[in-house]
Amino acid sequence: MLGRLIRSALARRGPRPRSTPEALNRDAARLINARELAAAESLLRQAIEQDPGFAPAYANLGVVHVARGNARAALAAMARSVELAPDHTDLRLNLADALARNWRLEDAIGHYKEVLVRDPNNARARALMLRPLLDTCEWAEAEAQIDFLVAAWQSDPTGPWASEILPFDTVVITVPPALRLDVARRYAARVQARVAGTPPLPRNATPRAGTRIRIGYCSADFYDHATAHLAAGLFERHDRSRFEVVAYSFGPDDGSEYRRRLMAAFDRFVEVREEPFQATARRIAGDGIDILVDLKGYTGGARSEIFALRPAPIQVNFLGYPGTTGAGFMDYIIADRTVIPAQDRRWYTESVVWMPRSYQVNDDRQPVAPETPRRVDCGLPETGAVLACFNHAYKIDAAVFAAWMRILGAAPGAVLWLLEKYPAARAALEAAAEGRGISRTRLVFSPRVPKARHLARLRHADLFLDTWGYNAHTTASDALWVDVPVLTRAGSWFAARVAASLLQAVDLPGLVARDADDYVDRAVALARAPERLRALKETLAASKLSQPLFDTARYTRDLECAYSAMWARHERGEPPSPIELA
Repeated sequence: MLGRLIRSALARRGPRPRSTPEALNRDAARLINARELAAAESLLRQAIEQDPGFAPAYANLGVVHVARGNARAALAAMARSVELAPDHTDLRLNLADALARNWRLEDAIGHYKEVLVRDPNNARARALMLRPLLDTCEWAEAEAQIDFLVAAWQSDPTGPWASEILPFDTVVITVPPALRLDVARRYAARVQARVAGTPPLPRNATPRAGTRIRIGYCSADFYDHATAHLAAGLFERHDRSRFEVVAYSFGPDDGSEYRRRLMAAFDRFVEVREEPFQATARRIAGDGIDILVDLKGYTGGARSEIFALRPAPIQVNFLGYPGTTGAGFMDYIIADRTVIPAQDRRWYTESVVWMPRSYQVNDDRQPVAPETPRRVDCGLPETGAVLACFNHAYKIDAAVFAAWMRILGAAPGAVLWLLEKYPAARAALEAAAEGRGISRTRLVFSPRVPKARHLARLRHADLFLDTWGYNAHTTASDALWVDVPVLTRAGSWFAARVAASLLQAVDLPGLVARDADDYVDRAVALARAPERLRALKETLAASKLSQPLFDTARYTRDLECAYSAMWARHERGEPPSPIELA
């Protein structure tokens, strides 16, 4: 729409002097923010034609390619911008960010460091470099950046530091809760600023047959993705006599069985991937959605601008993001008393909905491949305890890894089974193991495989060793689903307390350790007692389907009670306030 208005205005003006590359680039930037990508690309190519050495146009062209999912073209354009203007820190940071998003982590880190050589106090470089350092298990450098950013924020709370840190990074690392909230609020304010000036959305007030509440779920993850693995059963089980359920998908269609299942699970499945956020918000308002649920929060591919435009009277932060959005346009967050205890409410801008059991939904129909591969096919030894953690590398910090090495040292014959995603992370972990006197051969790395096959191979694990700063979420549910007990240690914020919540809901609270020493002692005792591990597995196998964690129908009814309570309050003209379900 913005692109059409600009073009219309230009046409009305009649002939005018040819625009400069700078003006074309500025207009293109506005169009990019409005997701008018074709119009933006046209202006940028005009700018480059006029001045082939104009670096900012190449950078913005790279942004257009990113938005369209063309990674190779994006990196080429951004690299050209840096070649043309090597001293321009913003252009170099754009390239570094694009490299990081395309898993070229070491290249990205190199560019971030180049910026810091030129500008040691560059807040954006320090903040954006943090996640690649965590992904590659460069713990010393990551800790140095965290310490620097926290100290800078504490010395100048109104300075730029909290504006550059990404909200998701604050739920991964240990920082003061006030900083976590400040980062979220500043990010929400920037989202709100991007939609400023957009006309109010006309809501469809056409009377509907019956009294069904209309729920809209927004996500980029309606495909073979962790969120879909958890929630597919929820979407299928909604009571259609009381609720109409609509999906708004702005992510990829991978053609998977999960995608087909999800498309069939909703009353309507609306594809909005190529749509500007303003158009999607107008669509949602026009559809008369009563409760709009954000399954993304501030994770990759999110479109928070849709929610900032307020297309629905009630808006909910659920499942995809384990933290507050800091946004006035989000009304509720779905949680439980373990992940958000009462004393932590002050760190959340949303009203808390406390589910009666774990906040995390699970799918009791999740398929497992019928054939379990042999241990040797998974790279595992034929004998000895298999201690597994399939969490992403960014969740593994120095303290957790040190505990794991103590466990391996005290449990001869045991191996640690990990996910292999980044070669640099594997090399760092192997070097760290040998630095603690543990042979790298006792670390077994396996690649990602399709979910059903992964669940089948996971049966070989005897015990899942959780990370502390950011717990296993879907990966913990995966282990429990195939009868593998999970050992965790509860932290002090949402993301660090999820596994404890899951264990409560599967009646295994005894697997929540008090501290690092307790965690190590419990793991060693279990690794040395295969009969106890077998007993735990048998307990899970016999009881998991009768426990709340995997009772998808019960969970759905509880969540529907929460939705009904939200809507009843809205109809009475009451503002959002905490909800506790019995």
